[in-house]
Amino acid sequence: MTNKLKYAILTCAGFLTINHAFSQQIDSTIYHQVKELQETVRKAYAPDKRTHIFAFTQTDVAKNNYQIETTEQAAKTAFEQQIKDIPATVAITVLPEQNLGNKLIGIVHLSVGNMRTKPDNAAEMASQVLMGTQVDLLQKDRGEYRIRTPEGYIAWLPASAVTPMTKEEALQWNNQPKIIYTAEFGKSFSEPNIQSQRVSDLVYGDILVLTGEKNNYFEVTYPDKRKAYIKKEEALSLKKWIDTRNPTAENLISSAKSMLGLPYLWGGTSVKGVDCSGFTKTAYFMNGFVIPRDASQQVLAGESVDILDAEGHFDPEKALKNLKPADLLFFAAGKNSNPNARVTHVALYIGNGTFIHAAGSVRINSMLKDAANYDDFQTRTVVAAKRYLGSDDPQIQKVQNNSYYSIK
Repeated sequence: MTNKLKYAILTCAGFLTINHAFSQQIDSTIYHQVKELQETVRKAYAPDKRTHIFAFTQTDVAKNNYQIETTEQAAKTAFEQQIKDIPATVAITVLPEQNLGNKLIGIVHLSVGNMRTKPDNAAEMASQVLMGTQVDLLQKDRGEYRIRTPEGYIAWLPASAVTPMTKEEALQWNNQPKIIYTAEFGKSFSEPNIQSQRVSDLVYGDILVLTGEKNNYFEVTYPDKRKAYIKKEEALSLKKWIDTRNPTAENLISSAKSMLGLPYLWGGTSVKGVDCSGFTKTAYFMNGFVIPRDASQQVLAGESVDILDAEGHFDPEKALKNLKPADLLFFAAGKNSNPNARVTHVALYIGNGTFIHAAGSVRINSMLKDAANYDDFQTRTVVAAKRYLGSDDPQIQKVQNNSYYSIK
């Protein structure tokens, strides 16, 4: 082979290599354009992925093919209007997915359903949902449903925990009278006596259809058609429960104290175990309110209470003066955290400098330095306080005003 021919081959190979790299650079540029647009639309229409979705499910940079899923039709419309000038193919799926058919409503039929961040039993637990709660079914994958709860929280729930229904079936369920379980823990029976077989366990807040009464028992039906009996002393009609909710500071604190000693459970929102915001959420639910799920969401609701000094740092004297019982205190991790740091913890204020919260277990601590139970307070930084009682914030809903609950 002559030197001239070798040079020609090398030059050609080099040209091909450079051309391939240039092609990849073009593809990467297009990807970044698509990604930038996706992020812009996400911030506008789905800023919190816990309650709204606008995310890539597949990216093929070499072929400039992309797939996005969203819960927001408006986001799909906005994206498609702006993608026209970018030479890429983007398919957008609006949830719920069509393969779910017409069964887009679910009613939870386990005492407590564990919701996870991914459709996998080994995935991180995100939240919980109680029996009888109506949820939206958005997607199904590997035996798991992606659901949306009454407070708008989106995560994955095992299909074995929920009964899918059509609108007509859900309406039939909703039109029947209900009972709500009001004891902390218990069980239902196959017959109206305690010696009969257990049908399921029950926890505070579980809701079932009331079909009759026999002696000292309610006869009930589960969403999945199971029949059972519950002691009357352990439940109330859902309507009576709603009518007797009196969300005063005293009642909220009493509900919170009823959970003293419960173990901390990441993602927990039931009397089986609670995380910090699951604890405050449950205390408010016991008094007839549906509030946001996480601490970083709860801090965005309600009316602000002035507890910070001019520089934005916690002022104990101002806090003692302005806080009222049942207000929520919000913390950032670390004593020296920036006061504007992301909220990572929440507590319910009791009064006189004390608060109740889930940290290891549900317990009471103080913000007063000379108090014996001050120790936990000094490891955190208070960054905000909010008042829910008396607030007209739509994020703080009475149960009977939330469309996911039917009060009969």
